[in-house]
Amino acid sequence: MVMDARTGEVLHSRNADTRLHPASLTKMMTLYIAFEAVRLGEIDLDTEVRISANAAAEPPSELGLRAGSTIRFRFLIRAAAIRSANDAATAIGEAIEGSEAAFARRMNRTARALGMTRTTFRNAHGLTEEGHLSTARDMTILGRRLVYDYPQYYNIFSRREDNAGIATVRNTNRAVLNAYAGADGIKTGYTRAAGFNLVSSAQRGQVRIIATVFGGRSAAWRNQRIMELLDMGFARAPANATIRAPGLPTYDNEDPVDTDDPASGLVARSLRPVQRPLPAPPPELIAAIGEAVGEAVGEALTAAETASASAAPVQRSITPAPRPSAIAPEAVAEALTQALEPAEDELTAALDSSDPDRMPLPRPGPESAVVVPPRPLPAQPEVVTRASSTGSRLFGVSLGRQPSHHAAERLLLQTALAELGTFDEALRRVVQRNGGYEARFAGMTEEQAARACARLSARNMSCETFGP
Repeated sequence: MVMDARTGEVLHSRNADTRLHPASLTKMMTLYIAFEAVRLGEIDLDTEVRISANAAAEPPSELGLRAGSTIRFRFLIRAAAIRSANDAATAIGEAIEGSEAAFARRMNRTARALGMTRTTFRNAHGLTEEGHLSTARDMTILGRRLVYDYPQYYNIFSRREDNAGIATVRNTNRAVLNAYAGADGIKTGYTRAAGFNLVSSAQRGQVRIIATVFGGRSAAWRNQRIMELLDMGFARAPANATIRAPGLPTYDNEDPVDTDDPASGLVARSLRPVQRPLPAPPPELIAAIGEAVGEAVGEALTAAETASASAAPVQRSITPAPRPSAIAPEAVAEALTQALEPAEDELTAALDSSDPDRMPLPRPGPESAVVVPPRPLPAQPEVVTRASSTGSRLFGVSLGRQPSHHAAERLLLQTALAELGTFDEALRRVVQRNGGYEARFAGMTEEQAARACARLSARNMSCETFGP
């Protein structure tokens, strides 16, 4: 594929829409999202990123990151763009989205927004994985977006070497950068399944050409072919053309959906069931119940007064007689319960007969007894004699610092979902600290915090407890 970058016009294509393995051309999207995340304030170039065991275990090409170490985000960008380091690309994805799987979903969402209609990403680095495919046309589109959407970062792709924090990295594309006049990027790629790939951009005067090669037989053949395509582009492109910059992408508000994946069976949306309306009882029944309730209340008050008067102790003449309104609440409640039972039975029977789909309520037979649960005693004020350190809810569990507030919230949510029974009563907190955002579960007892951290440690997750 050959494109005039100024206008997006395709000057030459052959098999440009064939889905193939992109290899490390994938990192163009990883870097595009990294630049986007910095622009949106999700992460800063100087954020210290903690390297996971997953990122550190990526095979070469690599920067040599170690699990548990920290490195500035800008160095990860340099390593991925210049050295094509797989560990750095994975660390970028995890720093932005919390996991490589979540980052791959964002890559696919961004690809759709950019118009890359035949691309599906599965990882941040481009190592061969089933379903991880793209086309020469889509990668040419992505190369153009890197030039015009983030010109402030595009110069990274032309650096022959640079400092990546723990090492100096050399550009994998330096052969074309050194050999072709005007070449200033963009990205190489190679795996056994993909062959030798390259997206290259060059500018001469006011003309910028982007060319893409997939499936080269060797690095030398690929480099020679890309320079021939660039020559073709400069020969066919007009000397003067109005630059039509594409503009930053816009996204919908829905979560990304990978159309190439089979249905997972997960419920995307659960609607609240509509309550079935119950038929209104007849007016005659309502009137009868009201009359029965009135009579029952009167009888209950009379019975309660009688019971209270008979149970009262003999008083001396100097003691005032008890007021008639001082009726024992237990007596009133018991009398009301007995008086209202017939009315309740009538209402239940009326509802059962008016709704054929309603299951009738079980009624006690002649040999069964109705068990009335004991009524709770009035709540008494609790007297605390001494403070308890283990029973108070001033303890919690810290999951460590994350590079952004978004990453800390995501870690708390993922952990809570993985340990539903452990953190169901805990409060999720994100505390800003020097150099990051600490993810915390708070509002736990000392015993709960210790047990929760032990469970997380069994999952190989780092944590520590804290207290007052």
